[in-house]
Amino acid sequence: MKGSYCIEQFNKEGYLNFSEFLSSSEIHSIQGKLNEIVADRLHEIPSKHYKFEDAENKQGLKMIQDLQIYDPFFEKILSNSKFSALAEELLGEPVVGKTVEFFNKPAKIGKATPPHQDGYYFMLTPMSAVTFWIALEKVDNENGWVSYVKGSHLNGIRAHGKSGTIGFSQEIVDFGTPSDLENEEFIATNPGDVLVHHALTIHRAAANTSINRSRKALGLIYFGESAKEDLVAKKAYIAALNK
Repeated sequence: MKGSYCIEQFNKEGYLNFSEFLSSSEIHSIQGKLNEIVADRLHEIPSKHYKFEDAENKQGLKMIQDLQIYDPFFEKILSNSKFSALAEELLGEPVVGKTVEFFNKPAKIGKATPPHQDGYYFMLTPMSAVTFWIALEKVDNENGWVSYVKGSHLNGIRAHGKSGTIGFSQEIVDFGTPSDLENEEFIATNPGDVLVHHALTIHRAAANTSINRSRKALGLIYFGESAKEDLVAKKAYIAALNK
């Protein structure tokens, strides 16, 4: 799904679902590189750039941030790729690749991702940005599928407050209105499927209740060339989080 219809649907609903966007060999390469980093090179990454579901005991790796900094393999995925090309098509302008992130919900202990809007964290004017979510494993209602609220990107940023969830510090405080629930779509995915959403689209993900299945995914973020960050506000926000 590409072209004018794709853009029209994205502008209307705020997200798209591409089945088999990546081939099995491409997914295998990503999985192999991630396994290498987790098994042999995690100690080379600053601790502030990875998190565990069980932070106290350092059990259940939950995320690794800014992978493009630590391996050129992920820089190639972020820059001058089919992802950056699609991001430009959807935003209607050149884009800047910002980050590649690994996400996981470990079996049994993977917590739900609270409802939020990425744009709340981005602090951009104008809010020209998209996020890609790449399924690395089969994902369904048991191990933490993603959901989006159709058309929610058209209504600006909702009020957010502290969530208490590691890695996702903020959540929409009044989520769960009839409009939210009536327009919410949960999406089951297979390895290689790709979801993409606007920075203002409300989304969340369920907890992993499986006893033996993880839920691994890769995230890519792109800002439109016109988007300007409020660097002062962002620095203050990050400083507050680190406290």
